[in-house]
Amino acid sequence: MHWTENSQPSRKSDVHLSQLASVGQIAAGIAHEVKNPLTAVKGFLQLLKERNEQKYIEIAQSELENAIAVLQNLLQMSKPDLEEPFVSLDLTVELESLTQLFQDQFYRVTVVKHFQHPGTFIVCKKNQIKKALFNLLKNAFEAIPDKGTITIGQSASESEVTIYIQDNGSGIPKKKLELLGTPFFTTKENGTGMGLTFVFSVIHQNNGTIKVESEESVGTKFTISFPLTKDDSVRREAAVLLQLERTENGSLKEFFEHYRSAFEERLLAEAVNVREKIDEIMAIGNIDLVANAHKLVLYIVEGREHEVVSFARTEGISWAKHSLTLAFKLEWIQAVRRVMWNFLYNYDLMNDYLGSKEQFYDLEKRINELMDLFLSHFFMSYSQFKDNLIRAQQEIVEDLSVPIIPVTPSTAILPLIGDVDLHRSAAIEDKVISHLGDRRIESLIIDLSGVLKMEAEVIVRLIRMIDGIKMMGCQTTITGLRPETVKIMISSDLTFTHKAMTKGTLQQALAEHLLQDKDAKGA
Repeated sequence: MHWTENSQPSRKSDVHLSQLASVGQIAAGIAHEVKNPLTAVKGFLQLLKERNEQKYIEIAQSELENAIAVLQNLLQMSKPDLEEPFVSLDLTVELESLTQLFQDQFYRVTVVKHFQHPGTFIVCKKNQIKKALFNLLKNAFEAIPDKGTITIGQSASESEVTIYIQDNGSGIPKKKLELLGTPFFTTKENGTGMGLTFVFSVIHQNNGTIKVESEESVGTKFTISFPLTKDDSVRREAAVLLQLERTENGSLKEFFEHYRSAFEERLLAEAVNVREKIDEIMAIGNIDLVANAHKLVLYIVEGREHEVVSFARTEGISWAKHSLTLAFKLEWIQAVRRVMWNFLYNYDLMNDYLGSKEQFYDLEKRINELMDLFLSHFFMSYSQFKDNLIRAQQEIVEDLSVPIIPVTPSTAILPLIGDVDLHRSAAIEDKVISHLGDRRIESLIIDLSGVLKMEAEVIVRLIRMIDGIKMMGCQTTITGLRPETVKIMISSDLTFTHKAMTKGTLQQALAEHLLQDKDAKGA
């Protein structure tokens, strides 16, 4: 599209008006956010003139702190953090780490990752970028009210690295999309409007671009691009080798590969307790501890962060699957760390390399950071797999605790046994309503003869479930009510009258229903 000479001033005018509108909205937001706490402070100062009470001082101080916090957030948005240095960063590693902070949401939200070019670095302020990505991930999880999917992707071209975070949540109205990133504008009920403002500010401060696509009831996608690091020396700075990258005797990788046998012998000598269990671990989980230790060391000395994270996650799942003892893994990793440092020392001696203290501490920091990164993701992966396994087992138990048994194509029995608490009653309600919707049952017999005691709250929930069953076009019959349950219902003024039929025993109800079915077929 080409502008004409006449249209160009008009476009500039539109941009100027848009900027003025944004300034006006920001000013209104500041006035609103700061005026409220200051008005409260003024009121409590007047009260202090009349009554000198400590609580007034505390409330006034709290409100002043709120006003100061708003102004500090605005200052943070408006200018970059000059103290934080620019470093090289692999975005895939950070995204892997940040998603693990939302493990408590994995039972309802599936996270799908498409990392096409891991190990591609950008230059940025690391802490700023981490906070921005965390905010986007948090928004994505919060945008999904029930169950859903978040997709995280990464790719790289010759000039830039691109990532995206996409959810299939509630989405954002089209008219509000243009306002995203404006201070105090939010689509959340209790939001402050500062989270996305921070994200937009950080991305631009780090030479990136951000694009938002959204549709109501479909979801939202944030796409972020950063210029790719062109100078390979910056990539090498991200690796742990530093000046040890290449000497006359070869690289560290070649050194560890050449002395692999010696490394493994020393490792087995260090890990005394694990050494006796290596064959057993291999037999149980098909996990080759020695080969995996060598693989981990090579990833670390080459500075391959993404491979370290991926390997840690795979190892965590393998150990969790076969219920292998974490104490052995921890002892083994500490032995790997000690032997690796011993070989690094020998590498320096063989190359007659004596670096400065600064170089040594920089190397030590990077080596140990990668080893700790492995441990962190290993334990997160291990615990996540175990949690998912426990959750799956609980779901199986819940299914077994709601045994809906078909008697005829139109009649089914729900025999309840044992204690029925609020948690179990919720599971019963969910499965019964879903089952009725799938099978179109006309008559459901709920037998309570195996339930020793039901609290009033559980009975109330059962009555509500019977209402739901009736809405599904199904008639409920209650059998086997115990005297204790009846007494609780009488004292709590609860009844099944007009909601369900009651029979003394399951056999009576079955006989009646089967007779009705027989008569219906005969007719």
